[in-house]
Amino acid sequence: MRGVSVALVGPLWRTLPWRASAAAGTLGLLIAGTPLAVGAEPAPWQTLLLLRCAALTGALGLAFLLDDPARHLTTPVPVPRLVRQALRVALVAPFAALWWAVVLLLAPSASRPPVGEVTLEAVAVGVLALAAAALAVRVTDEERPGPFVAASLLVMAVLAPLLAPEGWALFAQADDPRWPAAHERWAVLAAAVAVVGAVCGPEPLGRRAGGR
Repeated sequence: MRGVSVALVGPLWRTLPWRASAAAGTLGLLIAGTPLAVGAEPAPWQTLLLLRCAALTGALGLAFLLDDPARHLTTPVPVPRLVRQALRVALVAPFAALWWAVVLLLAPSASRPPVGEVTLEAVAVGVLALAAAALAVRVTDEERPGPFVAASLLVMAVLAPLLAPEGWALFAQADDPRWPAAHERWAVLAAAVAVVGAVCGPEPLGRRAGGR
């Protein structure tokens, strides 16, 4: 199994959605680098907003990560779908981490929010995108659910600040006393959606049997 998984790295690399990832990554860098480009000195809340927007654009790129034009051909292969999806994530993770580091460096240091907490937010949103993509793959036969997942993520991004309980303070500012508690909730959210993504990974038994 391990040898087969390693042999899949090359084919998976070639099928990764590099265009969508590059487009989302470039947009995120442009958003984060706007103050630097125009010589502005944003307030802390503005810098935090820019970083959150950059994190969202990065997550939109991840929404396409599980798109697989050959998914119906690979259903019967001996490597479980969860492993194939994990390999996709592992291949992209170093680039995502490097991209986020650059995003943080582009943010003005004088108004940059605590790096650990805002990174936790970015991780949670990215994991949410991957879990949503895994769910879409699980419940549909779409080869490329990425556009639908990205659109759903945008809708959630718009509705979350409006519908989330005020006491959760998920979108608190760095000087808000609720900031630490809010990021405890972000950590719980990240863990919960990661579990959902893992549960959605395996091929359904009926579909797996049909592929044989």
